[in-house]
Amino acid sequence: MSTIRLNDSTELSNYGKPYIVAEMNTSHFGKIEIAKKMVAAAKKAGCNCVKFQSWTTESLYSKTYYDENPIAKRFVKGFSFSEEQLKELVEYCNKIGISFSSTPYSKKEVDFLVDECNVPFIKVASMDLNNHIFLKYIGNKGVPIVLSTGMGDIEEIRDAIKVIENTGNENICILHCISIYPPELSTIRLNNIVGLREEFPNYPIGFSDHSIGIEMPIASVAMGSCLIEKHFTLDKSKIGMDNQVATEPKEMKQLVNSCHNVQIALGGKERIVLKEELEKRKEMRRSIVVTRDLKKGDIISLNDLDVKRPGTGISADKIYDMVGKILLNDVNKDCLIQINEGMNKNV
Repeated sequence: MSTIRLNDSTELSNYGKPYIVAEMNTSHFGKIEIAKKMVAAAKKAGCNCVKFQSWTTESLYSKTYYDENPIAKRFVKGFSFSEEQLKELVEYCNKIGISFSSTPYSKKEVDFLVDECNVPFIKVASMDLNNHIFLKYIGNKGVPIVLSTGMGDIEEIRDAIKVIENTGNENICILHCISIYPPELSTIRLNNIVGLREEFPNYPIGFSDHSIGIEMPIASVAMGSCLIEKHFTLDKSKIGMDNQVATEPKEMKQLVNSCHNVQIALGGKERIVLKEELEKRKEMRRSIVVTRDLKKGDIISLNDLDVKRPGTGISADKIYDMVGKILLNDVNKDCLIQINEGMNKNV
């Protein structure tokens, strides 16, 4: 299996064409016009999908937290979009031809995204990996699920997958993720992509990247990653939550092009010699030549032979087959022996 189909008709499979998701997070600073500019820039960069955050002050934090962090409530409210604004963004995405998705943090937000926005998938944030009631609710909606695994050990990931599977939903893409912004290179552990693929052979594996730069997602594609999620911004010099680790439009375009190029270049495991390479053999490989002038009737010894370009004569790997044969024609020093110039071995 290891292939799922998103609701925008995209197929995700290990080593398949990478699906690039521009994570908008809070880099729009709660401004709908900035968000639209980001959507347009992501489309121009070649991204397949833009992903927002569907939180409210009620769905993300408790009263206990707000009592201890009074400024947080204003921050969450200021950086969130209403349902009306999200629908406006959905319509804009549809207009310019890029998929829209979002990360929900409540059942109500799940319903809105599935029923009103027709998202291609529901993204489950790493923070909800062990939120089994929530996972069950999303699974029962029957939509494809992109499951991020930051902060989770392998047992927690196994449990999360089982909860979703028990709803009958097996349209799952698992994302390797390190929930540090940004992580140290030594902690990214891209080989976890291989480990997750071995642990969950029925599901495609992707990568949610929080590193600075584009090297890690490109490398992940070489390891078979089918979905890349990367934070996106119009200007990472602005101070904002995770905005400094986000990728600007020009760099995102490089990321998209490089990921696609790497995936195309991977090819298959079967060894194939191209038609053009077969032609190159004539130019670049070596053929058997003689090391001295030889006459018709001479018996060829190994010392009489060497190999040099071009590859239009007798192949270099046939040199031992020529030893002991009798020449049918004269051959000058440093010239190729043609295939019809030696007869059967002398007996």
